[in-house]
Order: sequence, then C-alpha cells, then structure tokens
Amino acid sequence: MSTQSWLRGHPSAATITFDIDAETPVLAEGRRFATHAMTMSHQAFGPDVGVPRLLDMLDQVGVAATFFVPGWVAEVRPSLAPSIVERGHEVAHHSYSHRSATELTPAEEREDFERAFEVFQSQGIELSGHRAAMWEATTNTPRLIREFGLTYDSSLMGDDKPYRLVAEGQRPLAELPVHWSLDDWEQYAFLPAPVIGSAIESPAKVLEMWKLELDAMREFGGLFNLTSHPFLTGRPSRTVALRSLIEYGLERGNRFATCREIAADALEDTTLRELPEERLIVDTSAYPFPD
Repeated sequence: MSTQSWLRGHPSAATITFDIDAETPVLAEGRRFATHAMTMSHQAFGPDVGVPRLLDMLDQVGVAATFFVPGWVAEVRPSLAPSIVERGHEVAHHSYSHRSATELTPAEEREDFERAFEVFQSQGIELSGHRAAMWEATTNTPRLIREFGLTYDSSLMGDDKPYRLVAEGQRPLAELPVHWSLDDWEQYAFLPAPVIGSAIESPAKVLEMWKLELDAMREFGGLFNLTSHPFLTGRPSRTVALRSLIEYGLERGNRFATCREIAADALEDTTLRELPEERLIVDTSAYPFPD
C-alpha cells in the first residue's frame, strides 16, 4: 500500500474528465467549417446529447467528474456549466476558443484565458483548474493560472502521478498529468472535414486497454487521468464501456475524485515531486537552426 497521502489509503487514484469542446476545435481550424452542417452537428452532439447521457451514467456509478469547458461553449450554451455543477461535478477552464496557446502570442494567450475566465465568473462558476486546448500549454501558462487564482493545471506529461510546479516567490501549482494513451480522441475520433483520424476503434478494445492501465496504476501508485469528449464517448456503446471501466476500478479499490480534490491533496503531499518552472524552458543554444 502506498504511503502517499494524496491517495488517501487507496492503491491508486483516477480522475474521470471530459473536454466539452463542442464546435470549438473545428472552428479553430477555420471559420469555413461553420457552414458544414454535418460537422457542426457531429460536434454539437457532445453538449446536447452526450453530456446529459454521461451525467446520468455518473449518477449510476456514484462518481464525480471534472468537465473542462471552453469559454465559448459555456457562453453560447449558458445553462451548460451551471447544470453540470448542480449535478455535483466540477467545471474547469479549457481556454476560450480552443486555439492552441503555442500558436498565440503571450498577449493573445492571456486575452483568450481572461475571456474564458470572465464567462465563468458571470455564470457563478467557481474555477480551480485549467487544461490547455489540445494540452498545448506554453511556458507562460503557469503564470496565467496563478494570476487568475487557480490551483492546478492538467496539460503536461512529465509524470504519471501528480507533481508540483514551483517558482521562486510564487505559490506552487498542482500538475495532474495527461497522456495520449488515456484520451478517447486517439481511439474514436473521425471526421472527413476537417480530416481527423483514420479508424474508429471498438469500445471493447479500448476498455481492455484502459483496464490494463488501471491495473498497472495500482502497482505504481499513479494517477489514471482519463480524458474523454462527450461527442465521442457520449455515443451509446462507448458510454457503456466507460461505465464498465469505472465499475471495474471501484471494485478494485481505486480512488475516484475530481481534479480539484486530487489537486488539493497533491499540494499537501510532500512526497510528490516538485518541478521548478524554469525547467519548462528548454535551452536551444545547441540548435542554431531555423524555426
């Protein structure tokens, strides 16, 4: 049994998270897709059909989840974020426009971040955490998270358990790491326009893969941080597979909690690794090549 206090006596922990991207990742590829009715309806399925179905499923298993919502999605659907909170779940910051922060100037990243924050403020949503669009955070992102009073990020891949981002004279941030192998996008996403994905995997195969990861996380005392998208996992067979996964984890003693809860415990656990934020800035002097 791990002695890490953030696990609260469990062999490992799991966070079930949903990125309610809706139309934003497609529109970030180009405004022209706004007139592509099939594509827009494919994305709208997420908040309109997938989210209610997934909320009902979470009620069945008795697990609270974290929903990362772009500010634009919350703004055009003003009842969405409050309805999630009313069901006992966490809503977190996921940019405003779902444009990659690595493609924005620092000023543009800040403007996008602040615009989303203001949407949630206007809706009375308490924010604790942030996840960068496409997980593409920049070295400026931690400063924004601190500036706006948030306590954690969930965009980086530097560990398979929580760690702390530290900067001199600043309060630490909890980092809840992600990974491509725990993302339903790589398993289920397919669109002909814009071109996304090439194959749609069976939920049975995905369930088997994620069960193996849950089992291994118990051996290593890690964080199973699952990212799903309601326009993908909100489809019937995939929702059933996710329910089976959660039930499997509960039966084997995994801790299930929101990202806010895990982050709060991680910030108190002195056994977890600390990463100085200057380590995020890579020395490129040995690579005098064009960008």
